[in-house]
Amino acid sequence: MPYPSPMRTSFFLAIALLLSLITDVANARAFDAKALARYDASYVKCESQYPEMKGHGDEAYLSLWRMKAEPKYVAELVKLRRSAVYTAEKQRALRTAVAAKGTAAAASSPLSRECIGLWGEYQRNAALKR
Repeated sequence: MPYPSPMRTSFFLAIALLLSLITDVANARAFDAKALARYDASYVKCESQYPEMKGHGDEAYLSLWRMKAEPKYVAELVKLRRSAVYTAEKQRALRTAVAAKGTAAAASSPLSRECIGLWGEYQRNAALKR
């Protein structure tokens, strides 16, 4: 049986190292405060329509990025929520939501469909991680 050449082995080790570094960089993504504020504003409405979603906002948000709700990611979300950018965007999102209130029936609204989709994505990712 022939042995792999040392050059080939080191090449594959270098490729494996490079792929692991790329994966770590992808998992260390910087979250956007404005997007998080808009997400939080709409998630509150989802919680009011679907009680089973209550208390799972961070996990659902992270599942959109295919990330586990690890303490370091949750801490990063908490830090973003304290920022001025987040606060200003959330207030703007809430004002917009109040102005648009009552424009569509609850069962057929785009928000309702988004809530159902988000919850399904969260449950799918939670099932894969078990």
